[in-house]
Amino acid sequence: MTKTYDVPLLVLTVATGAIDGVSFLALDRVFTGNMTGNVLFIGFGLAGVSGLPVLNNLVALLAFMLGAVLAARLTRGATGPAKLPRSGLLVLVAGSASTLALAVLWLGTGSPDGIALLVVTGLLALVLGAQAAAVRHIGIRDLSTVVVTMTMVNLSADSRAAGGVGAAWARRLAAIVAMGLGALVAALLTLRVGGSWALLMAGVVMAAGTAMIAAVRRREIAAATDARAAGPAA
Repeated sequence: MTKTYDVPLLVLTVATGAIDGVSFLALDRVFTGNMTGNVLFIGFGLAGVSGLPVLNNLVALLAFMLGAVLAARLTRGATGPAKLPRSGLLVLVAGSASTLALAVLWLGTGSPDGIALLVVTGLLALVLGAQAAAVRHIGIRDLSTVVVTMTMVNLSADSRAAGGVGAAWARRLAAIVAMGLGALVAALLTLRVGGSWALLMAGVVMAAGTAMIAAVRRREIAAATDARAAGPAA
């Protein structure tokens, strides 16, 4: 059943790549999903490299961690027939709704700056941190939805060229492509149309991925219910 989550998680990975594209290009060079980049930027900035928005990167880093903490608290100890608990699905729904709301607000008020820019950055990072913590329950390590560095390591280390058997190569390659595809489309939209439209696209993709996960959960629950019903008769 785990494989049925592959496509929805890949869709969420596309959305993350898109949001990172928007945040980097339209929110003053900050990542809201790729925290490795923010850690590096903070280090460069503290070393005296000019032009790096250290405060923005720090806000994104702390908000991402807060989102992960909140989602973990909400989902910890949750049980049920589906791999992703109901509370985890609610986290994803809230994240999709928040992203769409931010996009609509951006469309209506114009590009954020000053405090507003920090708020948007923090909220997007919080959404992606919560998303990453929620989908951990599904248990697919190559589809964290927010980072593909370890996926690249696993793809390479387990490849036939490295003496491995090429385990899960399709899933791993798809995750890398999905992240890049989201970033590519968001960059094109941001540069040619505007960051708000790119964020709206990302929110729609995130909502689609969340809806797909909800459908998988329903099938899991239905299958578990049927199995229990058939148990005594068997």
